[in-house]
Amino acid sequence: MKNQLPLSKDEQQLFRESVADAEKMPQDAFAHRRPKPKFKHIAPSRLLLEQVNSSYYFSDEYQPLLEEEGPPSYIRPGSNPFELRNLRRGDYSPDLFLDLHGLTQSQAKQELGAMLAACKREHVHCACVMHGHGKHILKHQTPRWLVQHPDVLAFYQAPKAWGGNAAILLLVELAE
Repeated sequence: MKNQLPLSKDEQQLFRESVADAEKMPQDAFAHRRPKPKFKHIAPSRLLLEQVNSSYYFSDEYQPLLEEEGPPSYIRPGSNPFELRNLRRGDYSPDLFLDLHGLTQSQAKQELGAMLAACKREHVHCACVMHGHGKHILKHQTPRWLVQHPDVLAFYQAPKAWGGNAAILLLVELAE
């Protein structure tokens, strides 16, 4: 920056005399290290392997005993039933979203497996799966797949803010 108001010789001398008795202060500040990035770079082959391994649990022939009427809901046996109530009330906000619009069943199954693997890897407890309305194929099949996965604690139809009856909020069990 240019010095817009240059000081005269007398002003410069006056300044030097006024700061002549000043002592240099020790430096007590230190440079902070940059935080490590939260998401690590993962090899594509490992991501594909996680996706395949996680979608291994999904079968199209398995028909779980889910209630046909009302919104889709599930709580794993032995889990805290208040988790389902909290999901229903919208107390959890999802950290990860998966949009299945326009995918085939096999593609949706693979993407769902990849999302569950990502939830475990990134320690995401709540996720949202948007299956849409369409012909109701993915809307009916998605809860059936989620029931089969061992890491899914609970799921419930998403509140209107997260997609309403065209989406499902789910809780994923995280390794402590």
